Amino acid sequence: MTKQIYNPFILALKAYNLTVEIHHHSAYQIVLSNDSPFTSTINGKLYEGIHGFLIKPHVTHLCNAEKGTLSILNIEPYSTIGLKLSGRFGKNQDYIVFNSKTDIYTFFQIKEDSFDIYTIINALLLKLSTTNYDERVTKIVEYIKANFFEQDITPQTFADIVFLSPSRLASLFKQQTGSSLSKYLLWTRLRQAVYLALAEKDRTLTDIAYDTGFYDLPQLNKYMYEMFGMPPKALKQNSDLIQVY
Repeated sequence: MTKQIYNPFILALKAYNLTVEIHHHSAYQIVLSNDSPFTSTINGKLYEGIHGFLIKPHVTHLCNAEKGTLSILNIEPYSTIGLKLSGRFGKNQDYIVFNSKTDIYTFFQIKEDSFDIYTIINALLLKLSTTNYDERVTKIVEYIKANFFEQDITPQTFADIVFLSPSRLASLFKQQTGSSLSKYLLWTRLRQAVYLALAEKDRTLTDIAYDTGFYDLPQLNKYMYEMFGMPPKALKQNSDLIQVY
């Protein structure tokens, strides 16, 4: 059986004077310049003076925008928007570079000179519709959303919820969402950690690490660096939260 769900899942950030080292993450990511063009290296290829890019999950890249501001949209691959974005890539294409603002207007089908990050988000949300998922996948997604902070979640935990073997469930989840269960759980924890770090800046990162399912701050630092190319302290100091959808 399938179930219809409506799930945008966008984490929108604004980053100032950003420089991040080579990294990759489990989300689709849209990076757009708010002012000055920037430099990025994607899959080992250097792009200078660009205005943005859209990148698939797990593609290595880095950004250097030391004199400007970037808007960054992290979009979960299993979500409605993630699935729609997957259809915008050509065969064997891992990323799309926007060399000018005109490229951005054309890709997102927005009016020229109307660009801001909210315009882009609204353009994405307007094209949404419900998407059918196997009800067992939906149960797992809902379980992770409600329990991601628990540290003792294992593959067997998920399997027991939907009465499938761990291997069968892993295959089904990957087929429907494009993400492994472990990576989806990790991404959910990281997304919440980023949200708390930027929305509640008085809270310590150690408390945030414990509250989002990590064993300690070093573990959060490790995964945050792998996913975002910077530790949470740097992200907290150089970014502002725009919105979580």
